[in-house]
Amino acid sequence: MVAWCAGLAFTFLMRVRLPGEVAPSMTPGVLLYRWDGLLNLGLATATALVGAVSLSRRPLGSLAFLLAAAALASIPLSVAEIPMAQYLAVNVALYYIAATRPRRDAVVALAMALAVLAGYVVTRGLIGWTVGTSAEVAVALVTVIAWLIGRSAGQAQEHTRQLTEQAVTGERLRIARELHDMVAHSVGIIALQAGAARRVIATRPERAEAALGEIEKVGRETLSGLRRMLVALRESDGSSGDAQGLADLDRLAATTTGAGVRVEVRRVGECRPLPGEIDVSAYRLIQEAVTNVVRHAGTGSCEVVVEYRDEELSIEVLDEGRGRGRGGGGSGYGLAGMRERVALLNGVLSTGPRPGGGFRVAARLPLPEAG
Repeated sequence: MVAWCAGLAFTFLMRVRLPGEVAPSMTPGVLLYRWDGLLNLGLATATALVGAVSLSRRPLGSLAFLLAAAALASIPLSVAEIPMAQYLAVNVALYYIAATRPRRDAVVALAMALAVLAGYVVTRGLIGWTVGTSAEVAVALVTVIAWLIGRSAGQAQEHTRQLTEQAVTGERLRIARELHDMVAHSVGIIALQAGAARRVIATRPERAEAALGEIEKVGRETLSGLRRMLVALRESDGSSGDAQGLADLDRLAATTTGAGVRVEVRRVGECRPLPGEIDVSAYRLIQEAVTNVVRHAGTGSCEVVVEYRDEELSIEVLDEGRGRGRGGGGSGYGLAGMRERVALLNGVLSTGPRPGGGFRVAARLPLPEAG
């Protein structure tokens, strides 16, 4: 509706002698300032309003209303074609349909818009009135351009959606590989300790008791990891590497600083060993957030805060840049992968611009109960 009002305002300005002009850019039509001409413009505006209100629900029907409004608004102007200003709202609607609707609907919408332009010119020609063919061709070209831009935007959105789905799938595979390594290692330890306990239980009961205690400890840790695994383990795609944890955070900071973005790491609370899946996931979250700062924030520094609390691990990555944190690169596949990883650990992720400028990525990962 804003586009329609802007078109009407432009139409009237073109027909008024502005300061510095000897005469108006265009001569007002005979009906423009008469009651019937103003009534026609009012009816056209009401028709455009109906089309604008229902655009998201019934796009093709709304476009039909906007096309009718454009034709009605051109009558009192006494012009030989539908002017560009009267087709501005149509082009905006056409862009929206091309960007958000299936290809079939988009093609039908373009055909409707071009058909109205052609029908207006042909009708005037059959009646014997003058026809502004050249000007109408220009309007048609702008209409096609608006449609092409909309289709390009729609394809970009679809591509982004597909990348997001791939990112989520890739992140699930990565988490599955890491948990698989942890579980395989734990089961191997349990098997060795069980075998040792069986051999010495009769002669060295204290050794058997120690072995059974280690089995209990490893079993609890393994079960804690399994409770957090919400996706089925699948075969590796061959790209897995050595899992890194918070112990490697200083090395990540040094590497990033060497690349031109200074990373300040601040630890709060008592640093202590964490379950494998939480340690690895915390490192991956920080790695991805720092990567987004390097690639998108446009700043020379950022701050990483790791807080060890009694019941959870809190992570914050803060910068003062201009980026929006939508990076898709790095090992974590952007914000989509970060959300997936945090969700699998029953945690909470929050991202967004900071009040004073910059971007903030914060995550809270619950820790299993001790013992």
